Amino acid sequence: MATTAQPAPGRAIPELTGLPLLGSLLDLKNDSLGTFLKARRDHGDVVRISAGPPGMRATVHCVFSAEGAQQVLAGDAANFRKDNAFYQEIRESFGNGLLTSQDGDYLRQRRLVQPLFTRRSVDGYASAIATEVTRLTDAWREEDRGSVDVVHEMTRLALRAVARILFGTDVEAAVAIVERCFPALGDYVSRRGYSPRKVPRAWPTPGNRRATVVHEELYAVCDRIIAERRAAGTAGEGQDLLTLLVAAGSDEDGGFDAAELREQVLVFLLAGHETTATSLGFALHLLARHPEEQKRAHEELDRVLSGRTPGAADLDELPYLTRVLKEAMRLFPAAPAIGRRAVEATEIGGHTIPAGADVIVSPWVTHRHPRYWDDPERFDPDRFTPEREAERPRYAWFPFGGGPRACIGQHFSMLESVIALAMILQSYELEAIDTRVPLASAITLQALGPARCRLRPRTA
Repeated sequence: MATTAQPAPGRAIPELTGLPLLGSLLDLKNDSLGTFLKARRDHGDVVRISAGPPGMRATVHCVFSAEGAQQVLAGDAANFRKDNAFYQEIRESFGNGLLTSQDGDYLRQRRLVQPLFTRRSVDGYASAIATEVTRLTDAWREEDRGSVDVVHEMTRLALRAVARILFGTDVEAAVAIVERCFPALGDYVSRRGYSPRKVPRAWPTPGNRRATVVHEELYAVCDRIIAERRAAGTAGEGQDLLTLLVAAGSDEDGGFDAAELREQVLVFLLAGHETTATSLGFALHLLARHPEEQKRAHEELDRVLSGRTPGAADLDELPYLTRVLKEAMRLFPAAPAIGRRAVEATEIGGHTIPAGADVIVSPWVTHRHPRYWDDPERFDPDRFTPEREAERPRYAWFPFGGGPRACIGQHFSMLESVIALAMILQSYELEAIDTRVPLASAITLQALGPARCRLRPRTA
């Protein structure tokens, strides 16, 4: 193996000041998002944060500039791997699917899955998405709902949409189990991922036993549906995504066995609903808090759609609605922090990141960086006009990650979000009841309180 020249020692990396015994442990536990913002504000674009008591202390190196994020995720991506403790916990709970696999496993999986996520393939899911949105808005109308928690409602909508696309007619059985099991397993992963010392999973602690139960339930429902699809082959009812995954293969890569199919399904369920739900829920909440911007969205929808159901071909015809979603993803990125581990020492922004260091790039912070964003906390969809986008560095906005590990489902997420947002706004005007929603960072960005909005049916 060829040796790589080590970078010259850079400037000392500043460290966020914490408590003498615990470092920044309590700050990260109580408000990790605010702690990252404070680290950049007080110390710059490359900052060390240490947490935990002596002998158990963990240190992460945070990179907050757009240029640094591009280096970690794209330019030097081979040097920054998904080898950290958090990804290992996701891997052990949800399997070694496309989100967590590496090296040859990842490349093989990506080659097998990529044809199913081309723009043309994804556009074919528009009608399934519209079916679920219609189901939701019909329920609101029939129940005469005066208000809804939009983040909660969009979480359920996004889960049903991705489950329908994955499982077709088996959507109901899958949704019931995933709704019950995913939050518990996600909490378990987050607690273990952030813990400096972990109890072995095999120990019969209450937390481990609860996680085992929900883990087995998830595996069982996926295995049952997969077995039915494999038995039916391509002659099964409908061409849902699972049927296509069962059929996926090539001479070079073979196909997915049953365990690999389950791992891909679980990752698609995890990544495919929580991220889109965050974008949709907060886009609705932001519009509910900003009536002028909501009015502009209504005017565009009325002009372009004239009351009809939107399809994939309408995405390019709804630029303002797309800007609303991009601005929602700037302010509320579904993945507020992205972790990697450095293989070799690397210079970033004049500082040397040591070999073996845990590294975090943070859309939450970079999306608020005053170097790239004027008045960064203000909701302004027009930040994303083509002219203004061209003025910013590529990684000033990266809600889908970037580089060779960028989210394969980017177009699917935007398709679902635009269609759902359009159909809900065609039916309703919204007014915010809760103007502030407390947040936390887990596997994805989490709302800790309600985001309630009043619903006012629109007249034709």
